[in-house]
Formats: sequence, C-alpha cells, structure tokens
Amino acid sequence: MTFEELKPIVSNIILKENATRDEKLKEICQLLSENVSYYDWVGYYFANHEAKTLHLGPYVGAETDHTVIPFGKGICGQVAVSNSNFVVPDVKAQDNYIACSFTVKSEIVVPLFLNGINIGQIDIDSHVIDPFTAADERFLEFVNEEVSKLF
Repeated sequence: MTFEELKPIVSNIILKENATRDEKLKEICQLLSENVSYYDWVGYYFANHEAKTLHLGPYVGAETDHTVIPFGKGICGQVAVSNSNFVVPDVKAQDNYIACSFTVKSEIVVPLFLNGINIGQIDIDSHVIDPFTAADERFLEFVNEEVSKLF
C-alpha cells in the first residue's frame, strides 16, 4: 500500500470507539509493519519529562531490552532533546546509536507533539540500508498528528 492509501486507515483506527489508546497504537504499528516492506520494527516511546527518560509503549517486531532510554542517549534519546526528525541511513555510522539487533541497518524517529510539547515518538527500524525518504518523514508526521488526538 502507498502512504496515501494508508492515511485513511490510520485515521479510522484513531476514531475506533471500542479500543483503548494502547490497542489503537499497537494496531497502527501492525498496519505500518505489514504494509511498508522495509518497516521491520515499529513502536512508540513516551516521554517522562521529570525523569528525562523515554518509556517503551506499544510496538510490533522483535523484543527489545530498551524499555527505558535516557534523554540524549541513542537516536530516540536525541530526538527527545532536539524535537526534530532523525533519519539514520546506516546505523553503523552513528556514534550515539543503541544497538538493538545486528539485523537493524537503518532507523527513522519522528517526534510526537501535543500542544507543542514533545510527548514521545514513533521509532522504526529497518533491515535495509538507507530506505527512508522525505516521503516517509511526511507520512510519519501525519501518523503522529493523528495519534496526538488520542491524548
């Protein structure tokens, strides 16, 4: 499916009445993982601004030990500080990368904002080198705009 075809499905998941926020987030992760061939791990991290940590939320993919990430550490932690998208074409070229699995070759992280505050992020790992484009960034920004309606 194209990103344009996925957008209304994401919007419909957000509008479901008989599902919890976590169930909706998991369903979005599943949708993206199943329909974008190079999205191999899709998940959400949410910020605890007092502790300056990110906490793993719903995700789809291999299990991860990274359930709590300090602000500034790794790609996700850097996005918590910068409030900007971070595309990593090749994780081996990153100094401040937290290795999840040897199969991960690239990563994209897009912050999730609520009323201008970075409350979390969507994190996607790929087993392919350099698959992410500006179209991925725009699509994931759309996804997070929809997800922000759950908060």
